[in-house]
Amino acid sequence: MITIIDDTMSTLDIDTVQAFLLVAELQGFTRAAEALGTTQAAVSMKLQRLESVVGRRLVERSPRAVALTAEGIAFLPHARALIEAHGRALSGDKPVRPQLSLGISDHAAGPELVPLLERLHAVSSQLTLSVTIGFSRQMLDGYDAGEFDAVMVRQEGSRRGGENLTEDGFGWFAAKGLVWRRGETLPLATLAPPCGVRALAVRALDKAGIAWSERFVGGGVTAVAAAALAGLAVAPLARRIAPAGLVDIGPAQKLPRLPPSRVILHSKVSDPAKLTALRILAATFRSVAAAR
Repeated sequence: MITIIDDTMSTLDIDTVQAFLLVAELQGFTRAAEALGTTQAAVSMKLQRLESVVGRRLVERSPRAVALTAEGIAFLPHARALIEAHGRALSGDKPVRPQLSLGISDHAAGPELVPLLERLHAVSSQLTLSVTIGFSRQMLDGYDAGEFDAVMVRQEGSRRGGENLTEDGFGWFAAKGLVWRRGETLPLATLAPPCGVRALAVRALDKAGIAWSERFVGGGVTAVAAAALAGLAVAPLARRIAPAGLVDIGPAQKLPRLPPSRVILHSKVSDPAKLTALRILAATFRSVAAAR
């Protein structure tokens, strides 16, 4: 139960409640500030005002971590309900909810996809999310054609612009039981062309004079990783998305080093609700990627 300690301060401000939700969901003031497009100090002040209104300490602050207090955990569902009710009040009886359409590169999605969707829903539940997974090149083509509000893709060719989310290092991943000796043809598991990661891998092998053959061509990174786990072949994968059970055999087998690749967010959104959702997406992706 939330106790109001001063009738003159009994009104909950939507902005402060939204800031609290972002601190809770993103587990930090820095990421919340990034999502709101403001400063860490401004978010901290919002939280202090909210705590003054509800008369409880909601967040424990320490140099290394931010955690909700017991009162903060109890307040969380009320905060979410308030934001959802606010969104419904703004939309009125409109039959169509605003839709945020995202295109995400298969090689970029990785384990971040689940927390991305969880946190987008938690703080932007009035949005309908439309997510398409595919090749970076296809996602960019769709974005240029107006099919997506935003895309999260690997940097392609000489294209510039966009917001840098992370930089991935790559390796040659295989099951622990896979046996390959230098001089033999390297069995590969990849996505089909025009996958940019596939192109990087075969170009590196050709330059190093290592014979290769595709033993498995998957329709998605999940299938490629499964083939590697099953011992069928070696898969060029970002270390961030390689599943447990695979090992990078590149250093031991003296396979050519694969260049790093940046994950970029391209957006042409102006709607405030969608902009907030994209800020949350970028902050969440950085937070989860940095933790791996």
